[in-house]
Amino acid sequence: MNPRPLLLIGLSTLPLTAQEPPPLPPVIAPGAKLERLSEGFQFTEGPTPDAAGNVYFTDQPNNRILKWSIEGKLSTFKESAGRSNGMFFEPGGKLIACADENNELWAIDVKDASSTVRLKGFENKRLNGPNDVWVRPDGGLYFTDPFYKRPWWQHTAPEQSAQRVYFLAKNSSTALPVADDLQQPNGITGTADGKTLFVADIRGKQTWKYAIQPDGTLTEKTLFCAMGSDGMTIDHAGNIYLTGKGVTVFDPSGKQSGVIPVPESWTANVCFGGKDFDTLFITAMDSLYAIKTNVKGVR
Repeated sequence: MNPRPLLLIGLSTLPLTAQEPPPLPPVIAPGAKLERLSEGFQFTEGPTPDAAGNVYFTDQPNNRILKWSIEGKLSTFKESAGRSNGMFFEPGGKLIACADENNELWAIDVKDASSTVRLKGFENKRLNGPNDVWVRPDGGLYFTDPFYKRPWWQHTAPEQSAQRVYFLAKNSSTALPVADDLQQPNGITGTADGKTLFVADIRGKQTWKYAIQPDGTLTEKTLFCAMGSDGMTIDHAGNIYLTGKGVTVFDPSGKQSGVIPVPESWTANVCFGGKDFDTLFITAMDSLYAIKTNVKGVR
């Protein structure tokens, strides 16, 4: 989840000669075509659905959060949005946002778009830049904190000694580091039962799978696939969707099942939404895309 000019970080090596395009993944509905829903943004990121299937996403350089409704209408949800990047709805309905203007986590009330700061830093030091977030069923949340120098910052070096994954328990104001051995953690998602977490190391070009413990700690670190990712999501069947050059889909065992081509130089993030939660929404450069699937996202 990193706007220009850092988009090439984490890209897998691209072929230098013409090759047959990879097959479409079987999760795509028969006859479905990728549709550009809207364009003209500066850089889209952070798509996430509310309980009804409306999709919220960010235009980070323009410092705003937008909403694509289940009726297919676009509106601006929040201006002065803290340069929000990755987002996810918590069980109570508030929108958790990685607001990296001041390296914070925000909770945003969708009724009036008012925001409160959930987390300001770690050990009295500024976070690197909260990037992507996933909330488990009990309200505890995990977020990645890589360092990407932003043009709106005054500082040029990180205050934290590592680029970590943190856990923040519900109603807690103190983050717990749960992974600090990744080169540059970025995309993050988890299973509906709250038992498994996936974290993409975009610089390390790997995605890891962890067992989630009740206290928030992570165990059983296992390589899921040899590909990093900017953003990511999961469907009800356990397929994982990674981004970068289009959307690459992996089955629950970590085997690649296909690629959804996106006609942009970089695909930032994905989520499921829509009335039936069977539409994959894709943020890529200045546009929002969607494609119908034969699976459903994890609510």
